[in-house]
Amino acid sequence: MGVSSFFKNLFGSAKESASELAKEAESTFEEIKEAAAPHIDNAIKFADESLEKAKETAAPYLEKAEKLADETIDKVSTAAAPVIEKAGEYANQAKETISEYADKAETTLGDLVDQVKETTSEATEKAAEDVTEKTDEVKKDVDDATK
Repeated sequence: MGVSSFFKNLFGSAKESASELAKEAESTFEEIKEAAAPHIDNAIKFADESLEKAKETAAPYLEKAEKLADETIDKVSTAAAPVIEKAGEYANQAKETISEYADKAETTLGDLVDQVKETTSEATEKAAEDVTEKTDEVKKDVDDATK
């Protein structure tokens, strides 16, 4: 039994020691938290002030960049105007040229269709005449053969 009381005393005192250490750690944490509070406030204040200073410092550069961007856009617009105008002229010329060729193609196709119709009509008439002649010849041959 001496061994069991030894372990009880050993672990019992360890439990008490751990509990005391936890209380001390909690107490120390609270002290550190209270001590750090002003420093955290100072850090937040410093960050806010630094942000404001950065904004103030950057403001003139942002204005210059905006002005430069506006000037560049104006210059590009001015430089591009003649090119855009020329492109419009070329587009109009292309439309006119395409229109001319479309008219010529329409006329040519119309003439071609007329020629095909005429040739087909002539061929059909000739074929009809040939068929009629051959039919008459066959009738005559049949009539002669049946007499």
